[in-house]
Amino acid sequence: MEQKWPQQIWIVRHGQSAGNVARDAAEAEKQLLIAIAERDVDVPLSELGTRQAQALGDWFATLPPEQQPTVVLYSPYVRAQQTAQAVLARIDADSLNSVVADERLREKEFGILDRLTVHGIASKYPELHEQRQHVGKFYFRPPGGESWCDVILRLRSVLDTITREYRGERVLIVGHQVIVNCFRYLLERCDEQAILAIDKAADVPNCGVTSYAFNPALGKHGKLQLDLCNFVAPLEESGTPVTAQPDMPAAPKS
Repeated sequence: MEQKWPQQIWIVRHGQSAGNVARDAAEAEKQLLIAIAERDVDVPLSELGTRQAQALGDWFATLPPEQQPTVVLYSPYVRAQQTAQAVLARIDADSLNSVVADERLREKEFGILDRLTVHGIASKYPELHEQRQHVGKFYFRPPGGESWCDVILRLRSVLDTITREYRGERVLIVGHQVIVNCFRYLLERCDEQAILAIDKAADVPNCGVTSYAFNPALGKHGKLQLDLCNFVAPLEESGTPVTAQPDMPAAPKS
C-alpha cells in the first residue's frame, strides 16, 4: 500500500512577537487591555523574535539538502509569515515543491476577549471567566471566538490536505502555540486530559520545533512517530536564556 504520510513533519511556533512583549507588560502592571494597536493578524516579530527566527533558519540550513523541507505551510499572520520567511531564506530553494500561506493555520480566534489580559477578562466579563473555569479551555468558546475543538476541526482538514497532496514529502508547518498543541492532539491521538496536561506542563517555546518522522514499522502501513518536542535552536549570542511566552492574548491555564 502507498505511504499515506509525509516522510517528515516539523510543527513550529512563530518567534516572539511584539504582542508577546506587550502582553507581558500589561500582565505585570495588572492592566485590563494589552496595549497594541495592530490587529492580531498584523502583529510582527519583536527584535528577539527575529533573532529566534534567524536561528531557526540557521538550524534548518545545517540539515543536508535531502533532509530539508520540501513543503512549507504557514499561518498568514505576520509573525508566522516572518518566521517562515527566515527559514525559506536559509534552505535549499531547489528542493522546495510548495510554499503556501494557509488560513487554517491561523491563531485561535479569541472573539470578544481579544486583547484582554487575564485580569481584564475577569474584570470585564466575570460570567465568561467563571464559565471558562467551569468548562475548561478545551471546550470553552468565547462569543465570536473559537474553542480548542474548533481549531482541531480545521486542522483535521489540514491533515486531509497533507495526506492527499504531500505524501512522502518533508513538510514544515509554522503556526501558533495552540496550533502546535492541537496538531499534537491529532497526531499523538490524545484525549482532552492528555493534551491539557501537556499544555499545563510548559508553554510551547517561541520557534520551538516539534517533529514527527514516518516509521514504516508502526501499524499496518506505517505511522508518524514523535522525534523532537519543543526543540529550540540556540541563538548566535548565548546570553540570557530564551523563555517560552504564550501567544497574545493569553487565556488562564486550566
